[in-house]
Amino acid sequence: MLVWPRREVTGPVRTPIEKNTEDVPNFTPIAVIGISCRLPRANDPEEFWQLLRSGGSGIREVPGERWNVDKYFDAGEPGPGRVNSRSGGFLDNVAGFDAGFFGISPREAATLDLQQRLVLELGWEALENAGTLPATVRGTRTGVFVGATAGDYAGLIDQQGAHAYTRHAMIGLNRGLLANRLSYFLGLRGPSLTVDTAQSSALAAVHLACESLRHGESSLALAGGVNLNLAPHSTVAAAQFGALSPDGRCYTFDARANGYVRGEGGGFVLLKPLAAAVADGDPVYCVIRGSALNNDGGGPGLTAPHQAAQEEVLLLAYAAAGVDPAAVQYVELHGTGTRLGDPIEAAALGAVLGAGRDPGMPLAVGSAKTNVGHLEGAAGIVGLPKTVLAVRHREVPASLNFVTPNPAIAFDELRLRVQQEAGPWPRPELPLLAGVNSFGMGGTNCHVIVEQAPEPPAVPVEASVPLVASDLVPWVVSGKSPGAVEAGLAALDGLDADPGEVAWSLATARTRFDHRAVRLAPDLVVHGQKVSSDGRVVFVFPGQGSQWAGMAEDLMARSPRFREHMTECEAALAPFTGWRLSEVLRDLDRVDVVQPALFAVMVSLAKLWQDHGVRPAAVIGHSQGEIAAAHVAGILSLSDAARLRSAWLINPPGFADGESLPAGLDAAVDVHADAVAEHVRGRPVVLVGYSSGGLLAHAVTRCLEDRVDVQVAGLVLLDTYLPGDLSESMARSLHEEVFERGTGFAATDFAGLTAMGRYLDLFAGWQPAPVNAPTLIVRPERRVPALPGDQGDETPWQARWNLAHDLLTVAGDHCTMVTEFGADTGRAVHDWLRAVGDQS
Repeated sequence: MLVWPRREVTGPVRTPIEKNTEDVPNFTPIAVIGISCRLPRANDPEEFWQLLRSGGSGIREVPGERWNVDKYFDAGEPGPGRVNSRSGGFLDNVAGFDAGFFGISPREAATLDLQQRLVLELGWEALENAGTLPATVRGTRTGVFVGATAGDYAGLIDQQGAHAYTRHAMIGLNRGLLANRLSYFLGLRGPSLTVDTAQSSALAAVHLACESLRHGESSLALAGGVNLNLAPHSTVAAAQFGALSPDGRCYTFDARANGYVRGEGGGFVLLKPLAAAVADGDPVYCVIRGSALNNDGGGPGLTAPHQAAQEEVLLLAYAAAGVDPAAVQYVELHGTGTRLGDPIEAAALGAVLGAGRDPGMPLAVGSAKTNVGHLEGAAGIVGLPKTVLAVRHREVPASLNFVTPNPAIAFDELRLRVQQEAGPWPRPELPLLAGVNSFGMGGTNCHVIVEQAPEPPAVPVEASVPLVASDLVPWVVSGKSPGAVEAGLAALDGLDADPGEVAWSLATARTRFDHRAVRLAPDLVVHGQKVSSDGRVVFVFPGQGSQWAGMAEDLMARSPRFREHMTECEAALAPFTGWRLSEVLRDLDRVDVVQPALFAVMVSLAKLWQDHGVRPAAVIGHSQGEIAAAHVAGILSLSDAARLRSAWLINPPGFADGESLPAGLDAAVDVHADAVAEHVRGRPVVLVGYSSGGLLAHAVTRCLEDRVDVQVAGLVLLDTYLPGDLSESMARSLHEEVFERGTGFAATDFAGLTAMGRYLDLFAGWQPAPVNAPTLIVRPERRVPALPGDQGDETPWQARWNLAHDLLTVAGDHCTMVTEFGADTGRAVHDWLRAVGDQS
């Protein structure tokens, strides 16, 4: 997986090579912003690069599931219907395909050319590699250009007889629909065509895509090629033509050159005009500065290479690019390793790129065919990605199988040298410039010029929140099936990249499907499934018990924004406490410390989520979390919340200094209910209830039942234990108050206060603020089944389950995700479900 850091660009963008291009018609540099590939021993660009730089080979004996190589093999000169090579470059699990992902039925998939399948997969991967969500290109002028020449799958279907041609075969086996299939699936409106110029097809497709972009016909382009060797008959044809190496190797530019070894796979590049790519903040691997396409036309033979035509295409390409051919440091060869082709290609390169070159700095050349074989119609989309990656990594991989220089190539005279070892570019202090060759057996020649990406004035994005470096950074993976999620998780194993950047890329550059998982560590993965599409979130602020000594210190050290929020809470609490928050996070045994400290942590965590763009649609508070909930909901300012949080702990309203809170609270209800009801009539107040006795619950209920005008600005606790006969009716009434009139409620669970007294004084001068997170939490009378051995009163875990049940209920009715800023509630649900098992 490619991880791109977040960047924004300011100022003009220039290519590294500063040369006057005013005389170059329609000069438009094209940025390569995404790559995908599937090659022998390389399932993606990262694996391909590792294969190249390690000097690895993807060549092996023909696997038995393709065909019986012994049945067709002849040593020496192959007889009719026989081949002289036992080797090739093959993909693993070439038939593996998630048809459902692409909306294809199993019946249609049965007659769908495996090359069409590969185009769908690689096109999607190229977009994701660029950080471009596939859904965002739907309806755009994005072109698709696919090079292909083989059609083995149609031959396999034909072997099954006429009955194998179902109603899906006509489109499934049509090579002309390779590009169209991808355009249809992604909803693309730009040009869509399959290009067949024999072995130069894929690079010709890239050239045509660049031209489409330069002329404004396309705004974005996917260009590439595919080639699969599925049946023996195409290999027999190549052997009978005399093209294959009996050694099963490409000896490019080596004296042993005796043909090529076939390879398979494919790849795509995602292209965009450089100016647009920079303006859009796209990652840029490199720049295609220019390209050209021509034909041998009347050469020595239909399939014989033509030196003059190859020289001409080189001159055309460098004229279009506006650069001196002598500035090129590396050329990725067509380099098939044939006795006729290699010397002609070398001579053309020497004539155009060797002329005027310092004899002490010969042109470096090499070929990826020595690593993965000749992909024929897709060969160009192997050489181009190799070159793009070499430019990006500023390293030139070795070309394999070169020991003795081909005597038919005058290397010194032509000023060429084969890159025998991986190493730095010949002149790394200069702008990196490379060329890519690809020639078709029918004479269609293509050359593409690749330049290093520009270094524009760029600064790290001033994001609202820096990426948090933490031991537990969430990596979010999704898929259309549980199996796809597991495959996505497995792909993250061993990933060598900054965890925060990986998290950023996964969250912003991957499509979100219904089946999901969050990986916090290799052995800590949470699975889930999307429940709706509206994305509403509920924030839950739990009761006391989730604290530990030193809580939040690590996050304060690592996250500047979290530290900023904690500092704001410290300043708000300071006038009402005798300590500084930052100094007591390891002294959490005192109740006058632990609850304000938890308040600060919960508020700061909630605001950190909001900094990241997560806004609550509902806010729920339980026990000591009620005031944090009220603040986050907008009912209380930070100052008011801090005053309330600290004041009642240090000097509870209605009690003398140091007086303990009573154990029994019911007696106060009847005494104060009438007074409270009178107090709230017609006034914009925040309503506060008590978990035992329901003082304000009774008062508010009376007002509602008497239809007294109560201007409810906010509710800080709808009492958790309402009298049984009132709970349902009150819940219904308040539900209407919230969701029909839009009044904001932060549901909480205050405990331990019996008399209003100076409690109401805490709200002297308080003015209701706009409520930004309405919610309603209703707790009708209920009890959960007791576990074996439980007797008497509700146990703590039952109380936590009752709360958890309410949270899940309100979340299910009005939200799609619950985010808890503590541990107790989640643990309670887990423990309860595990304990009751089937009883639940």
